[in-house]
Amino acid sequence: MEFISFDSGYLERLAAGDSAVESHFNKYFGELIFIKLRSRQYSSSTIDDIRQETFLRVFQALRREGIRQPERIGAFVNSVCNNVVLEFGRAGSRITYMDETPDAPDEGMDSERAMIDRERRAQVRTLLAKMSAKNQRLLTAVFIDERPPNEVCDEMGIDRNYLRVLLFRARGQLKDAVRKAASRPFAANGSS
Repeated sequence: MEFISFDSGYLERLAAGDSAVESHFNKYFGELIFIKLRSRQYSSSTIDDIRQETFLRVFQALRREGIRQPERIGAFVNSVCNNVVLEFGRAGSRITYMDETPDAPDEGMDSERAMIDRERRAQVRTLLAKMSAKNQRLLTAVFIDERPPNEVCDEMGIDRNYLRVLLFRARGQLKDAVRKAASRPFAANGSS
């Protein structure tokens, strides 16, 4: 994801309801919010609820009083998101974690997207195969099989806090492998 700087003109168009700017804003910050909340293992429906509430509050603030420092809109969106997460947490049962049944796949997915997804899965599996057996098992169980964290903890004989530590390390190792694979020339992968 490419990070962007924002200026007052962008925020003025956003506040005025420019559909292209709103679409860009929703896509850009929607991805960041998704990444942030998914790492905390919230369910997809909870992430959508938090994202919608965050955007509602940001747009209300933008249209009411504006944002004094446009270059800090990212920090503002993040702060609003943190507040929404805290409020959802206080509400108790409104936050659901990934322990629930995974969402059904979108039946309307087009063939090109399905092909890209298959290629990405194959690349991830190839990179996972190069990792330690423990990290392979851990990442596969949590992110590919989407098994409940408590089940993974029981299987590995660890507590929930240590699971987060292990996931952090394993994801870091996977990110490094992805970066290395991305920096290699395309022809080195056996394609031309």
